[in-house]
Amino acid sequence: MAVADLRPTDEVVELRARYRAFMEEHVYPNEPALDREDDEAEALVRRLRDAAKEQGLWAPHMPPAAGGSSGSFLTYAHLNEEIGRSIWGQLVFGCQAPDAGNAEILWLFGTDAQKERWLRPLVAGEVRSFFSMTEPEVPGSDPTTLRTRAVRERDEWVIDGHKWFSSGAEGAAFGIVMAVSDPDAEPHRRATQIVVPADTPGVEVVRATPTMGHRGRGWTTHCEVRYTGVRVPLENTLGDEGEGFRIAQKRLGPGRIHHVMRWLGQMQRAFELMCAYSLERESFGGPLAEKQTVQNWIADSAAEIQACRLMTLDAAHKIDEGDEARVEVSLIKFFAARVLHDVIDRAVQTHGARGLTDETPLAGMLSMARGARIYDGPDEVHRMVVARRILKSFAAGEPWRFE
Repeated sequence: MAVADLRPTDEVVELRARYRAFMEEHVYPNEPALDREDDEAEALVRRLRDAAKEQGLWAPHMPPAAGGSSGSFLTYAHLNEEIGRSIWGQLVFGCQAPDAGNAEILWLFGTDAQKERWLRPLVAGEVRSFFSMTEPEVPGSDPTTLRTRAVRERDEWVIDGHKWFSSGAEGAAFGIVMAVSDPDAEPHRRATQIVVPADTPGVEVVRATPTMGHRGRGWTTHCEVRYTGVRVPLENTLGDEGEGFRIAQKRLGPGRIHHVMRWLGQMQRAFELMCAYSLERESFGGPLAEKQTVQNWIADSAAEIQACRLMTLDAAHKIDEGDEARVEVSLIKFFAARVLHDVIDRAVQTHGARGLTDETPLAGMLSMARGARIYDGPDEVHRMVVARRILKSFAAGEPWRFE
């Protein structure tokens, strides 16, 4: 079997350089202002988004036919090594979660009317959306246990339920709600995904739940949402009735690799800060770079980052080829989450007390990195998925092979 060429094409190298230049000119200098998440920051985001659109750098996760500028997973992986270096990069270029994942499933499963009403303005950055699946009463890692109900009454769905971690619900135009439409069906056919305009009577954004001491604003909030007698037409059904779990897998798989792509940028930035500071900071008679512990941190980080890169590029290539790459995506999700945390943590330790301040982006990066082991499926679940699939292959007399 031929080995896939995961290197960027000349066109992608040039495009990546354009993203790098944009980040250096517009994003990094504005990070302190964006971090304040106030009215001025919101206006700044709009200006930066307009600039990204003018330069043809908008929505690189979506194909041109859907209003984006790329759509190739492998290309997007290479570009995210620049975009992901700042936590604001995805928002500036219009590829932020949860909008990116919602756009992808609307593109794959939406009707022409749904695409016109919700996908077009979403990809254009005219509105925001949220994905409403996780519930406080049951584990989010097992969507077959959801309790939110959608009952058919003539030509409408009537939705009742309680969700949380519906990220970005505050100020969003619509949400995609996963609800049980047939509780008597087999577990993976019970749920349906339904598009719900946020201003529908009965939709209540209860609160934005602070996480790691951060409440957020609008696009960065994690919201508790209640649905009480919410009525929407059956035509708002995304895909077919009972396909909610399958669509969720189509959404969450690419969503997970999108996260890992961005983490590559975060890892690399932290690594560069660690290396640069170790050369300039002197302690006990010489630069930190001469200390064996710091050298070990640098060597370990270099190896782990490269392993993450190659695993991510391989999974992206397989998805482009039509493979769901479930094992590969689960592998990189838990492996990269650990590497992300460890590399940033080493960089913070190298900087000493300075690493805990806002003088560098490291403290904020470290806080965000801890969540990586939980959202879009905790590490333990992804390990279980990988182990089960590998063991199933062995049990069938077909030892697992990576191709």
